[in-house]
Amino acid sequence: MIAITGANGNLGKATIRFLLQKVAPTDIVAIVRNPEKINEFKEKGVTVRQADYNDYNTLKQVFKGVETVLQISTIGVDIETAKQQERNVVNAIVENNVKHIVYTSMVQARPNTVFQGTQTQYYTEELIRKSNIPYTFFRNSMYMEAIPELIGNALQTNEIRYPSGSGKVSFVSRVDIAEAIANVLTGNTHGNQTHEITGNTAYSFDELARVISTEKSIIINHADISDEVFREELISYQMPVEVVDLLVSMANGIKVGEFSHVDSTLEKLLGRKSLDLNEYVKEL
Repeated sequence: MIAITGANGNLGKATIRFLLQKVAPTDIVAIVRNPEKINEFKEKGVTVRQADYNDYNTLKQVFKGVETVLQISTIGVDIETAKQQERNVVNAIVENNVKHIVYTSMVQARPNTVFQGTQTQYYTEELIRKSNIPYTFFRNSMYMEAIPELIGNALQTNEIRYPSGSGKVSFVSRVDIAEAIANVLTGNTHGNQTHEITGNTAYSFDELARVISTEKSIIINHADISDEVFREELISYQMPVEVVDLLVSMANGIKVGEFSHVDSTLEKLLGRKSLDLNEYVKEL
């Protein structure tokens, strides 16, 4: 059996859709906090189990009889809480003698990164390594699907206001990642592997603006605003301070090149070309 944590998220649902093309629904376990949010898969025969990342006792139960787990990383604005949640999941997996962990990490994960989210994911990588369970790490670059949030209302104002400097991002399709994960989950290779998962080109925000301008036949410019102005704008949307801090750290991570790595591994796992940024923007 294959279990997916965070199965009601966009990546989890996309992965299940690809898995349903490869294995019987009864071989899939969707682990969620709110089962009612995943009725589409329950109706198809997928097993749905409820667990809370903060409740270790529920986690111990949901991995029973599972051989392979896709552990989708926690998105937490508080690093210590996120680390504890991920630790709970890993410990529950270990207790149930799971044979293979596929974990979604961040591109070129390492300690002491500028982006706070990567710090949590590197910590979890280390936990999994120490568990001695065979693993596959998907170190994903930033999703193309995040672009609408990054550019805000640029299609109306003709300006992307983002403090990225000349930093580049190797944007990658979340759907492509889901398909590649499904291939690995159902494959025969269970050795310890780390995959850097990126698009085939890295783009600065100036270059992103030019791509959007070309594909949408409008003029879009990038305004490289300061961190202070960015923070003030986010706060004006009544975002919690912790979320603002996380988003500013992500912008700073982009600025210093933490999302600029380019790798061909995704296309090898897919056996085809991955989605190109121009193609994605064309459909925005």
